[in-house]
Amino acid sequence: MVRAWFMSNDPKTDQREEQHLDPPKYISLEELEELTGVEYFNLDVDTYATDGVLEKIKKDRGYTYEDELVCSKECLPNYEEKLKIFYTEHLHTDEEIRFCVEGSGYFDVRDRNDKWVRVEVIPGDMLVLPSGIYHRFTLDKGNFIKARRFFKGEPVWTAHNRPADNMECRKQYVEKYLREITA
Repeated sequence: MVRAWFMSNDPKTDQREEQHLDPPKYISLEELEELTGVEYFNLDVDTYATDGVLEKIKKDRGYTYEDELVCSKECLPNYEEKLKIFYTEHLHTDEEIRFCVEGSGYFDVRDRNDKWVRVEVIPGDMLVLPSGIYHRFTLDKGNFIKARRFFKGEPVWTAHNRPADNMECRKQYVEKYLREITA
């Protein structure tokens, strides 16, 4: 089951560490969705291909394209450079959907007050990051993840590094998820 917490974001600490506040401040799945718009699904990694749960999510959300990403020193060319790119704060014009089938890692997302929330993903965790949310990704100390990725239509791979506040997807995200603090 996914864990989420507010980060210390200490630049001296390895990005693959948990980076808790002192004392740690965990948040629930409900708080995660309320503060960021990030949705969570838990799937059975042993049966997801046949139990119909993933197929229903894909149908309900309109996901028509999928692939698989393996991120490790052995499988990813220019591994250290790729980790730096993934860890650069950015947004996408489409939802970012990741379903962890093996390994683990962290998605960091900005909350309503622009604070970092770290979301740990382990096998069975599926996150849906809304279009326009500032986020980043890193592996944990295990240095390995295998994840399924889903898209509506053809995949759009472009990351727009912060600041990208003038982009339409960011404006829509702010209106939908951050309106209470900007009003």
